[in-house]
Amino acid sequence: MSNLAEKITNRYSDKMKKELIDGIWYMSPGPSVSHHDVATGIYSILRRKLKGKTCKPFIDSLEVHFSENDIFVPDVMVVCSKDIIKPNAIYGAPDLIVEVLSPSSMKHDRITKKNIYEKHGVKEYWIVDTKHKSIEVYLLANGKFVQDNIYTLLTQYEMDGLTEGEKADIIYEFKTSLFDDFTIDIREIFEDID
Repeated sequence: MSNLAEKITNRYSDKMKKELIDGIWYMSPGPSVSHHDVATGIYSILRRKLKGKTCKPFIDSLEVHFSENDIFVPDVMVVCSKDIIKPNAIYGAPDLIVEVLSPSSMKHDRITKKNIYEKHGVKEYWIVDTKHKSIEVYLLANGKFVQDNIYTLLTQYEMDGLTEGEKADIIYEFKTSLFDDFTIDIREIFEDID
């Protein structure tokens, strides 16, 4: 391999997200701009709201070791147990995991990862869809994820087709399971996403 080809290959592989799922390594390309903006926005909100609390937010690039066969890199996560935070990675289940959907990882986020997060006791799991500006919230109850709700930011066109009563029923804020006084406003998350 020529020097230039090696540099291009190394540069490309360095930007790939690598995860071990059921003992098989998967690589996916780096995030799109909207994916990055939403993940960074959620992290910023979590960091601001968790200031002074026992939980700590983390953003993409930090591994979570669930088992020898399952090592993931969630887009955003919150860890409340300092015991599982090690210098190189998280070893155990975070309390909250956020995955922002990408075409290359959508199936894993919705099925495979969700099942493994459930199995290992992640208390809350968000699946964020930048295209539809929605957040699916799953809460762990009796060892199983139960969908709490799907929160969606409607377009102006969609809003124009609703009655006043339907508009009044739209929920833009939701509580997380981490703390009673911890609410998230989806308008803040998707405000600059086209």
